[in-house]
Amino acid sequence: MSIKNSKFIKVINAFEDGLLVLILSSMIIFAVYQIISRNLLGEGVVWIDPLLRTLVLWVGLSGAVVATRTDNHIRIDVFAKYFPPHILKYIQRIVYLFTISVCLLIAWHAARFVYSEYEYETIAFSGVPAWITALIIPVSFALIAIRYALLMVSPYQREIVQEANE
Repeated sequence: MSIKNSKFIKVINAFEDGLLVLILSSMIIFAVYQIISRNLLGEGVVWIDPLLRTLVLWVGLSGAVVATRTDNHIRIDVFAKYFPPHILKYIQRIVYLFTISVCLLIAWHAARFVYSEYEYETIAFSGVPAWITALIIPVSFALIAIRYALLMVSPYQREIVQEANE
């Protein structure tokens, strides 16, 4: 892989890591503020609880994208016990193809859902449009599909991506 692509991967990885840090930090700050506000002032801020629920969704799906970076998702390695290594690489690509298909299907229908939320101008909380809160769903599943497509077409992609993370 060229240095240019490696730098591009590093930038993407840094953005993903930064997004996770930002979301987690925001969650901690808002949760602590809400607890202090409720205990000391006797009332909390109305929009913090729905925001925290939204941020849980965002951090979970962003974490899934990051886990895809090095192919570290939860897996069931049934095939690893029964097939030799030279066959496993082909089976792994079939599994990747299935994963890509499922992720693209979810991304497509999630995008349709986000668009319907946009059309109906649904409000999630405190004037925040629901489509913004749900936007992470199609984006993250599309990114997961792209990552697995890269892993599928390049037998050394996992090592390349791991080197770019160093």
